[in-house]
Amino acid sequence: MARILIVEDEADLRDMVGYNLRSAGHEVREAQDVAEALAAVRSFRPDLVLLDLMLPDRPGTELCRKLKGDPETSGIRVVMLTARSEEIDRVVGFELGADDYVAKPFSVRELVLRVNAVLRRGAPVDATPDESLELGRLRIDRARHRVTVDGEEAPLTALEFKLLWTLASRRGRVQSRERLLEDVWEMNPDVTTRTVDTHVKRLREKLGPACAWVETVRGVGYRFVEDVPGDGAA
Repeated sequence: MARILIVEDEADLRDMVGYNLRSAGHEVREAQDVAEALAAVRSFRPDLVLLDLMLPDRPGTELCRKLKGDPETSGIRVVMLTARSEEIDRVVGFELGADDYVAKPFSVRELVLRVNAVLRRGAPVDATPDESLELGRLRIDRARHRVTVDGEEAPLTALEFKLLWTLASRRGRVQSRERLLEDVWEMNPDVTTRTVDTHVKRLREKLGPACAWVETVRGVGYRFVEDVPGDGAA
């Protein structure tokens, strides 16, 4: 069971989604605008926010930016829910740190399945719980869910950490976008999406001077390289 906050100004839709999420075993709170949502985040501490972008007081993107930009709330999963379906809206959402994007109209059953898939993304893969990697200026501590570059912490979201660990734990092996969609996002690899590219871009930005560890393999996907010259890695 997870704590889920629904931020949606359409009462009928909010009630329908809330009913189905409660039926799936989750604890649900509801808000109709950004102001109510911020208050609910402080009191309810949700694991996931189901967020409409078109809200009466402020754009939902503003709430997403606040959540992902604050270390205390950056780990909250965000699934954007909106009538907008154009690619640019999806890209903007993912650049802000959203974990998934569902366009209206949607199947409620599919929405619940997508929410559950996002909630399962917490644990990195292919490693024992106490493993960590130290590669030159980059250190990835899986047990503490912490990444540092030159001793300074990189503020990664849970999904960004899982993406980095998946690549790093398969060091030297090319990971296709389809494989990453399956292993990190738990999504059907047949889905046409820029999710992987957008999140790799954000990950590199947060890694700063250590971004060279993540290499683009043109036309295929990404690889965590064996060595970065001058970075002091073995």
